[in-house]
Amino acid sequence: MANNNNTLVVQQAKAALDQMKFEVAQELGIQLNPDYNGNLATREAGYIGGNITKRLVQIAEQQLSGSAGARRF
Repeated sequence: MANNNNTLVVQQAKAALDQMKFEVAQELGIQLNPDYNGNLATREAGYIGGNITKRLVQIAEQQLSGSAGARRF
């Protein structure tokens, strides 16, 4: 039985993550459809996901270091 670990901890983050997905895809020259992307190659999806992960790590590092006016927790 598959385990779905894709649930968001902060539900309000969904819109921001979706926007980031489309921005990254556009930068990579990959066309995404807002409704269905079943025809997307695995490699393309991996490029998008990998770049999103890199960005999220960079954002977290900036917040942890306190740079760029990031909020401290």
